[in-house]
Amino acid sequence: MQNGIVPSGRPSRKKYWNVGADTLYFTINDANYWYEIHGKGAPVVLFHGFTGSSGTWSHLIEAGKDQLQFITIDLPGHGKTKMSNPRTMEACCKDISHLLDTLGYETVHVVGYSMGGRTALSFAMAFPERIRSLTLESASPGLEVEETREKRAVNDEELAKRIERNGIREFVHFWENIPLFESQKDLPAAIQQKIRKERLEQSESGLAMSLRYMGTGSQPSWWSMLHTFEKPVQLLVGERDEKFVSINKKMQSFFFSCKLIEVEDAGHAIHVEKPDVFDKLVIDYIKLQEQLHKEK
Repeated sequence: MQNGIVPSGRPSRKKYWNVGADTLYFTINDANYWYEIHGKGAPVVLFHGFTGSSGTWSHLIEAGKDQLQFITIDLPGHGKTKMSNPRTMEACCKDISHLLDTLGYETVHVVGYSMGGRTALSFAMAFPERIRSLTLESASPGLEVEETREKRAVNDEELAKRIERNGIREFVHFWENIPLFESQKDLPAAIQQKIRKERLEQSESGLAMSLRYMGTGSQPSWWSMLHTFEKPVQLLVGERDEKFVSINKKMQSFFFSCKLIEVEDAGHAIHVEKPDVFDKLVIDYIKLQEQLHKEK
């Protein structure tokens, strides 16, 4: 797996090659997905948020790499992933399933933040048989009402055009000052600068594509399907993120097996604002689910 040699019998449309230890590209059709593998143990797939990348998860990986194996993926429009044509949420999830096939993972734990949480939930709904557990940080199942989705799609399109028109620097300045990230202003300057650097490393065309094809306005609503998902779910929200606290309380009431944790004095990005707390919640939950699975 790690030497970049494609196993015999794999479809020719899928391939991967080594560009360094534990960092690889996976190609399917016109898309080159960047992914990284860190650590050893039960496999955990990590989905970053909008304007993020695999680097989002460095703190969690460092904390858990001796106990778990982390697979990070740069989602369409982000990081080092490159593609000629846009990917919808559905298409992205299918690509990721093919990647897991190629790597030999039948089932995985999945963790996703914000946009990556929506992607993680979409993946879990499309491929429930592949899920060992699901941890969603500040995520949602999409928008229930079609009219609301249509309005959000219009807003996403306007934001995409703003990025294309004004460039990445203007957008990042705007984005880091929206109310959703107000609590991040309390972080040390060095941490704020690290977040800003990751955002500035994204491309205008990539973020615009992400908004148009994987934004909240374009993805399916999973609200009516939550009750059908029977795998264990952990929902993490910051207590200062009132909108997502409300959304996740409602989500919890639909899931078959679900725990909800509100992290004290945290906003939308718990993994940034309370990294040690976040790491422990994620690692302990996955280890518990592994133990329970072995006892069955």
